[in-house]
Amino acid sequence: MAFTLMPLPYDSEAISPAISAETFSYHHGKHHNAYVSKTNDAIEGTAHADKSLAEIISTSRNSDQGLFNNSAQVWNHGFYWHSLTPSTSGPSGDLADKIDESFGSLNDLKDKLKSKGAGHFASGWAWLAEKDGKLEVVDTHDADTLVDSDYNPLLVIDLWEHAYYLDHQNARPSYLDAVVDNHLNWDFAAENLARGSTWSYPES
Repeated sequence: MAFTLMPLPYDSEAISPAISAETFSYHHGKHHNAYVSKTNDAIEGTAHADKSLAEIISTSRNSDQGLFNNSAQVWNHGFYWHSLTPSTSGPSGDLADKIDESFGSLNDLKDKLKSKGAGHFASGWAWLAEKDGKLEVVDTHDADTLVDSDYNPLLVIDLWEHAYYLDHQNARPSYLDAVVDNHLNWDFAAENLARGSTWSYPES
């Protein structure tokens, strides 16, 4: 099985000025594509060749750091593209109820996501995730992921500099404000919550 670079679920200009087409060109077209290529090269002719991406991530976590880093970044980036949307009306239904129950309000959740993302040192990811029926905001470092964890990830925000530097320079809080306030895909989060299991990266 070979993995492919999944297409963006929207036009590359659809989230500008929060994230520009130029950023997507580098971030999706070069960074994500490189992770896909390196993962495919690493699994070719090995016992990993017929495994799903989630299985590769789980089995390589403590045995092959290079393969883990690249395969986890393939999944994280695919999940991130879907966590964004050109416009949003906010959460509703069960997701909205869970947000109020876990954080107090949507604004409190947004503040927590921004705070977690701004306070995260160096590269990584800020997640909205569900565990034991409750929502939490958690972060992971570098290429680490929630795919093989006890959490069911609902949304993620990329905190690596290549996600925002061309548009916001070193002002990560500016990027977080723009994305969290205007471009989080609450419909995708609701789908992940309703499914109750981790999203699967599209496989060829």
